[in-house]
Amino acid sequence: MDTANAERAGAVVGYLPAGFPDLQTSVDAAVALAENGVDVIELGLPYSDPVMDGPVIQRAAEESLANGFRVAQVFDAVDRITDRVDVPVLVMTYWNPVLRYGVDRFADDLVSAGASGLITPDLIPDEGRAWIDASERTGLDRVFLAAPSSTDTRMQQAVRSSRGFVYAVSTMGVTGARVGVDTAARTVVSRLRDAGVERTCVGLGISTADQVAEVLEYADGAIIGSAFVRALADLGVQGVADRAADLTAGARRR
Repeated sequence: MDTANAERAGAVVGYLPAGFPDLQTSVDAAVALAENGVDVIELGLPYSDPVMDGPVIQRAAEESLANGFRVAQVFDAVDRITDRVDVPVLVMTYWNPVLRYGVDRFADDLVSAGASGLITPDLIPDEGRAWIDASERTGLDRVFLAAPSSTDTRMQQAVRSSRGFVYAVSTMGVTGARVGVDTAARTVVSRLRDAGVERTCVGLGISTADQVAEVLEYADGAIIGSAFVRALADLGVQGVADRAADLTAGARRR
């Protein structure tokens, strides 16, 4: 991410769910992201109650689970991806699967697979002591979220507790491509800057190269999810590659 910010307008983080439409295809699609300009891969762990995910990602997660995806397979996916491309891979997961798997065991298996850390959308720092301790022990990054509704205290907690970057949610509601990136994103990032954040990436709703360029005017990274999942569903791995090449062009604008 630091290299992307030094050499281009900023970093592009690409999200795809593990196991959609099957494990190997999800790995191939993630590799295609990295090979076509994406700087960080956010690999989603399919979950039965994805409260923050929009319909595109929900359908993909449902298909993955229906096809028999299990939590342990996310480590296999990370291992296969990091064996082929040299980009950081962060697993995005709701907190319940980590608790059920075992926090320390999950952290250890992440490290063994080559993951760089964890994004936890429904875990707040003051309830995340077990994960903070496990990530301190293993050196994994931990990414907490900040939203337009976050109080100043919550903003400060997210900044102090995150390692890697803070995930700035640009809209209230669920994920999904939108025609315009809300101006609320600028306010969230500005408040995080006031709280001392070092790196922050904006997600939820980015679907065009122009939006990527817009976000990178004030944030360190742009997170793209539904646009890539839709491309995979409609056009396969090549569709993901083409979409990545198109969207990451926005990061080359300075």
